[in-house]
This record gives sequence, structure tokens and C-alpha cells, in this order.
Amino acid sequence: MRKAKPKKRVILPDPVYNDQKVSKFVNHLMYDGKKTISYEIFYKALDTVKEKMAKEEKPALEIWKQALDNITPQVEVKSRRIGGATFQVPTEIRPERKESISMKNMINFARKRGGKSMAEKLAAEIMDAYNNQGGAFKRKEDMHRMAEANRAFAHFRF
Repeated sequence: MRKAKPKKRVILPDPVYNDQKVSKFVNHLMYDGKKTISYEIFYKALDTVKEKMAKEEKPALEIWKQALDNITPQVEVKSRRIGGATFQVPTEIRPERKESISMKNMINFARKRGGKSMAEKLAAEIMDAYNNQGGAFKRKEDMHRMAEANRAFAHFRF
């Protein structure tokens, strides 16, 4: 869009935890507009996390939020074409995009996992992310490594 910025859509908080972040996550998780199924998957995953991580003093929602923070990247590389050559330029990420990337990574790596149901896969990915391991955490580390390797091109940023 060239002229005005589009208005931000208001996302209603979820029914159980009354949290907008949960609603955003469920929206990313959803297929074909089946939001109730997505909510069921998410809540089952949090129940599984609560059972398996009973020794933790935190509730399941706090574990999930900490897991999201652990897999949230700070910088990414963007391709810039300068004088016939393409450079990978490290750039800071906007807060909304950080949140979106971390949610999408968690869901994508949960889908790739082996397991019975999506709720179990998602629970396993949440626990791995909470413990700083798993596919989504590795993806964040790779993004940071790429940005660090291309730090010399940071002056092309604008």
C-alpha cells in the first residue's frame, strides 16, 4: 500500500484464558476456518504440558509464553540488491513480526514432528521450546547465526 497504513484488526481474547496472544496463536493454527477445533487442539496441548511438567511451579500458559519468548528471533536477514549483487542484510524485526514468526515456527515444527495427534505434537514442541531445544529453537539460532555472519553488510540497511 502506498498511501495510508491499513488499520490494525482488533483480535478478541480467547474464552478460557482471556488472552489476545492465545487468540493470535489459534488463528495461526487454524485450517479452513475451523477455529473451535484449533482451540481444542491448543487447550489439549496445554493440558498435556501441565501434566508432563508438573514439577514446574508455573501454570501451563506461563510455560507456553516462556517457550514463545525462547524461540522469538531478534534479527533476520533480508535480501538487498545493490549494484548487481545480492546481499543478505541483517535487520531488526518489528515486535508484531517477531511474535508472528515465533508462533508460525512453533506450529510448523510441531506439524513436522512425529506423534499421534496435533495436540501431542504441539505439547512436545512447547516443552522443547521451553527447554531451549527443538526445531523452532534451532530455527531461531540459525537466523541469528546468519545475521551474525552477514554483519559486514549491515550498513546497506535503510
